Amino acid sequence: MSTNKFSNRWGIILAALGMAIGAGNLWRFPRLAGQYGGSFIVLWILFLFIWSIPILLAEFAIGRKFKTSVIGAFIALLGQRYAWMGFFVTVCSLGIAFYYSVVAAWAVTYFGYSVNNLVSDISINEILNSDPEYLTQQWHHVTNGNLITVAVYILVVLVTTFILKKGIKNGLEKANKVIIPSLFIMIIIILITGVSLPNGVLGLNHMFHVDISDFLNSRIWIEAVTQSAWSTGAGWGLMMTLSSYTQDNEDVTLNTMIGAFGNNTASLLAGTAIIPAVFALSASEEAAIDFLASGNLSLTFTIIPKLFDSFPYGNWLSVVFFMALFSAALSSLLAMVQLLRNNLDEIGLKPPKSDLIILSAFILFGFPSAYYLDFFSNQDWVWGVGLLLSGFFILVAVVKTGARKFFEKNVLPNSDLWISPKLFKWIIILNIPIAIGLIYWWLSRDYSKSWFNENGHWDLFGVYSNASTVTQWGLVILIGILLNNYLVRKFHHK
Repeated sequence: MSTNKFSNRWGIILAALGMAIGAGNLWRFPRLAGQYGGSFIVLWILFLFIWSIPILLAEFAIGRKFKTSVIGAFIALLGQRYAWMGFFVTVCSLGIAFYYSVVAAWAVTYFGYSVNNLVSDISINEILNSDPEYLTQQWHHVTNGNLITVAVYILVVLVTTFILKKGIKNGLEKANKVIIPSLFIMIIIILITGVSLPNGVLGLNHMFHVDISDFLNSRIWIEAVTQSAWSTGAGWGLMMTLSSYTQDNEDVTLNTMIGAFGNNTASLLAGTAIIPAVFALSASEEAAIDFLASGNLSLTFTIIPKLFDSFPYGNWLSVVFFMALFSAALSSLLAMVQLLRNNLDEIGLKPPKSDLIILSAFILFGFPSAYYLDFFSNQDWVWGVGLLLSGFFILVAVVKTGARKFFEKNVLPNSDLWISPKLFKWIIILNIPIAIGLIYWWLSRDYSKSWFNENGHWDLFGVYSNASTVTQWGLVILIGILLNNYLVRKFHHK
């Protein structure tokens, strides 16, 4: 069996789970579920069915059929004029990868802190008694202007590159066989611990409380659909990349469903583990709600150390948790870097040259996110919402080729789980105006008054700036269109 093919069905299933289950489940989902509560969760589950699963089905089928890069697949599916769409999908995924790998670096850093706490004579809670802002200050130290964080970030990229050098079967597949089971075990341990703490149940009440008025808030809709896409991998082109290494008779529907539902299960478990811990460790219920409502990026990194320090042998579990968080982030990062490697392979760039390009790209484009938290937050917003546009291009590709015909020809064959082709067709078509409507709704709300700054200038550098977001999207699309013919020459293979 070639090292550039998955060895069996479990190989691709674990890869799909590894792609989907990662830092987004333990770091991003609890933050959003805590901030918006049950209204967000309802919409998040809704978008799993009407947005993420249909796009993932399409991606899996496209990758399995054409067995090429994302750019090459768009050319093969739509024709040579549409190479730029594949270019945007690729850049959007890499835009996420450049800052997502920073989360892995944070996990490694906090793993080091946990080891240090393990051998220290003073517990975290004893430190917090004398300095209540200790963990918050530690977080700011790690995420702003810290060259050690940058060095760890580069190390993470080196480890990722090294694993992928071993190929799909001996690198990516073997890594996920260890990572995914260990992650689920750790999440369950944290869940049991968090809920059993005093006031932990209040966290569950807050997390699953639905306020009908929230459904008029466009930001919750945007956060729900982008979290579903961000966490499941819908619109990234990652499933397209992974499925290009499968056999021609691989089951599209069952593999996709296992990955999608496995991801949402992990997210709910993580949320019900971490959010109750916030309530248990806050001075009051109001303080917990205020903290969650802030959407604090540091939620996982400031709550988990306090949580584990609250019970016997907790310091050991803290070490294992941050090791698992790093492993989870790494499992998703492997798929992201493989997407870039796949594109480089397509144009004839092989190791060690491709490894050097990957490392250089991550250092160049990831350094700002590793060094400045505001830049990280900007990229999380720009490319997280950019997944709507990326998914839109995949939807357009399927509709243009005939959604029902595409499904019957490329999805149903060899699939154990039957889905109505007519239903698939209409959901795909419906998603096009949904994507356009949500993007327009989001831009029209102008959350940070961010088309223009206080001086009346185009707000290019605002953290959550609409101007910054549209400018970055537009620049990538423009470059893709200008390079379209070049991309066709490099990626089109008859």
